Amino acid sequence: QAQLVESGGGLVQPGGSLRLSCSASGSFYMINAMGWYRQAPGKERELVAEITSSGPTNYADSVKGRFTISRDNTKDTVYLQMNNLKPEDTAVYYCSVDGTTRGMTGRYWGQGTQVTVSS
Repeated sequence: QAQLVESGGGLVQPGGSLRLSCSASGSFYMINAMGWYRQAPGKERELVAEITSSGPTNYADSVKGRFTISRDNTKDTVYLQMNNLKPEDTAVYYCSVDGTTRGMTGRYWGQGTQVTVSS
C-alpha cells in the first residue's frame, strides 16, 4: 500500500527553525515530483514548495529566502528546511507526491503535520 510518512512538525518561536521530512513508501513505481502544501484555519490549501525528480524547484513567494526544499531520489524522501519562521507560517503542512502507484498516475497526500509558530 502506497503511503506518505511525515515528521518534523512542532511548536517553535518566531525566528526559529524546523525541518520537515516525508518518505514515500509502498507501491510508488514512479515519482515525478514531491513537495509541501499547507493549510491554515479558514484558508485554502496552498503550495509551499515542490521539487521535481530532475531537480527544478518551485516556491511560494511568502517563503522564498527562508525555506529550502530538497530530496533524496534513491530513498524517495523530501525535506523542507524552514528558517526564520513567522507566526503566519502556522498551518498544517501536507506532503504531496505526483506519481504512479498500481498503474495509476495522480496526486497523493500525507495526513499532515502541525507547525505552530508562537512566542
